Amino acid sequence: MNKKYDIIIVGGGHSGIEAILASYKLGANSLLITMNINSIGKMSCNPSIGGIGKGQIVREIDALGGYMGKLADNSMIQFRMLNKSKGPAMWSPRAQIDRKLYIKNILKILKKKKINILQDIVIKLIIKNKIILGVITKNNNKIFSKSVILTNGTFLNGKICIGNKSYNGGRINEKSSIGISEQLKKHGIIYNKMKTGTSPRILKNTINFKKLLKQKGDKNNNNFSFFKKKKLKKQKKCYITFTNPKTHNIIIKNIHKSPIFNGIINNNGPRYCPSIEDKVLKFKNKNKHQIFIEPDGWNSNIIYINGFSTSLPKNIQYKSIKTIKGLENVKIIQYGYAVEYDYFNPIQLKLTLETKKINNLFFAGQINGTTGYEEAACQGLIAGINSYLKINNKKPFILKRNESYIGVLIDDLVNKGTKEPYRIFTSRAEYRILLRQDNADIRLTKKGYKLGLIKKKNFKKVIKKKKKIKIIINYLKNKNIIFNNKKINIKKLLLIPKITIDYIIKLLKNNKFIKKNIKYIIKYKHIISNYIKYEYYIKKEKKIVKLMKKLENFKIPKKFNYFKIKSLSKEAQEKLNYFRPLSIGQASRISGITPSDINILIIYIK
Repeated sequence: MNKKYDIIIVGGGHSGIEAILASYKLGANSLLITMNINSIGKMSCNPSIGGIGKGQIVREIDALGGYMGKLADNSMIQFRMLNKSKGPAMWSPRAQIDRKLYIKNILKILKKKKINILQDIVIKLIIKNKIILGVITKNNNKIFSKSVILTNGTFLNGKICIGNKSYNGGRINEKSSIGISEQLKKHGIIYNKMKTGTSPRILKNTINFKKLLKQKGDKNNNNFSFFKKKKLKKQKKCYITFTNPKTHNIIIKNIHKSPIFNGIINNNGPRYCPSIEDKVLKFKNKNKHQIFIEPDGWNSNIIYINGFSTSLPKNIQYKSIKTIKGLENVKIIQYGYAVEYDYFNPIQLKLTLETKKINNLFFAGQINGTTGYEEAACQGLIAGINSYLKINNKKPFILKRNESYIGVLIDDLVNKGTKEPYRIFTSRAEYRILLRQDNADIRLTKKGYKLGLIKKKNFKKVIKKKKKIKIIINYLKNKNIIFNNKKINIKKLLLIPKITIDYIIKLLKNNKFIKKNIKYIIKYKHIISNYIKYEYYIKKEKKIVKLMKKLENFKIPKKFNYFKIKSLSKEAQEKLNYFRPLSIGQASRISGITPSDINILIIYIK
C-alpha cells in the first residue's frame, strides 16, 4: 500500500464498487478502503437487483460503462420484466441474484484489474483550509489523496435494533464507523438519522411449497447489460404467500415492543418499503399483505422473506411468521432487524456529488439519504467520474433530468433534499417516455465513450443498432399493406393495441426488406414498436425538453448576490444563496422557490 493516491473510496458497497472501477478505468490511482474484503458488494437486504425505476438505472449504469448490470447478469437466477401490462415507459427489468456468486464475481473483477484495496476502518478525514487531503484509519494508516469519496452506507454511527435491544453495527455482525459524522459537523456539514430494516432469513427445507403460489421467471429471459448477453438455461422459482388476521393480531399486540414504536428509534424509515409493523398499523382495513419467498442462490438453503421487514423481538418474529400459510414449520436462521444510521442531507452537495463545504470531498449512496443497491451504485459511478474530472481540472459530468433516471435522482436529491429514504420510481421522471429501459444505450453510451468508460467496439455496436432501428422504422412507417380487405399504413395499424410487430412480420413474411432485416426486427422489435406506437408522445415530450433547455441554459453568475434583489422574499433569497443554482432551470426545482421568484430572477439577470 502506498501512502498517496489520486482518489480514496471509503466503503465497499455497491456505490464504492462503481466509484473505484470508474476512477480506475479513467486512469486514476485509486484506493478502496473497506472493513471486510469478503463483504464487498454484499446484499444486506433482498437478493435482487432492478425493479420499478431501479431496473432503468441499472441499464443506464451499464450504458455509461458501469458494472452493476454485468454483475447482475452473471449472478442472476431468475429474470422478470415488471409492469408489462402497462405502457413501455413503465416496463422495468428485475432479477433474482445469487448473493455469494455476486460477491465472487465482484472480487474476480477487482483482482483481475489489480485494484488497490485496504481492509481497515477510516476513523478520521484529513481536512485543511476546506480541502480534503486524505484519511486516517484505525490501524494508524495516514493516507493522502487528491480526493475522497465517502460511500459508508449504513455504517456511520450505525445502530442495530431488535426488540428492546440495540448495539453498534452497520450490518448484522459488522461494526459501525464512529467519528466521521462528528468531524464533518465541525466543518459545517449537517447530519441527521435515518432508519432502514431487513427481513428474516429462513431455511428452505422447512417451507411447505405446496401451499404457496409459484412465481416463475420470463420464458424469453433478458439481460441488464447491452454489451454482454447471457441467457439463463434454467431459472429458480420464487413464491408468494400472504399474512393473515392471526399474523396481524400478534404484531398489533406486541407493537409496543418494536424499536420503531418503543422510542429506541425516532427517525424515518423507507416509505415505499415499510416494516410489517408499519403496514399492519397503517393499513388496518387490510386483512392480508403479500409476502415474496425469494431464494438466496442456486444451491443455497436460505430463503429471504421479502415484504416482512421487521425489528420485533425474536420470539414475536418467530411466532408471527409461523401463522403464514406454508411457513407453519419454518426455522429462522437470521432474524430481521432495523438499522439507524447517519446521513447527510444531499442539499449540501453540488450536482457532481461534491460537498459544497469541503473541496474534493464527495458523498455517494445511502449517506445521501437514498435506499437501494441501484440508487447507491449510480451515485458511486457519478462520484467516481466527477472526482477524477475535478482533480484533473476537467469539465464536470452532469446528467440532466431529460437524459436519464440517474439525472432525475441526483437532481431531486440536490435540489429538494430528503427527510426519509429516497427511492427512485418511474413516476419521478417527467420525461419517462423518453427514458425507457430499452433505449438507455442509445441515450447514454456516447457519453460513456467520450468519458473513456466504454470500449470503441461497444460504442460501434450502439451506432449500428441506432442506424438499423431508424432504417426499419422509416420503412414500416411508409409501408402500406392490405388489412381486412383495406389498404392501411403500418404505422396506423400498429396504433391498434393488440397489433404487434410479430403480427406485422407474419403479414409481410415474403417481403424482401423484411427478409433481409428479420434478425434486427426480431432483436429490436420492442424498441421499434415503441417508437412507432408512441411517436406523438415522444415528439411532445421532446418539445417540452426544448422549452426547459432554455431555462437550463439560462445561466446564473457564480457569485450572484441574491440579497440585492429586494423584490425577492427573504425565504427565496436565503434558499437561492444556500443552494447556489447554476441555472434558472435548477433554481425552479428548489423546494419553496415560486414561479414569481423565477420571473423576478430572470428579469433581474437579463
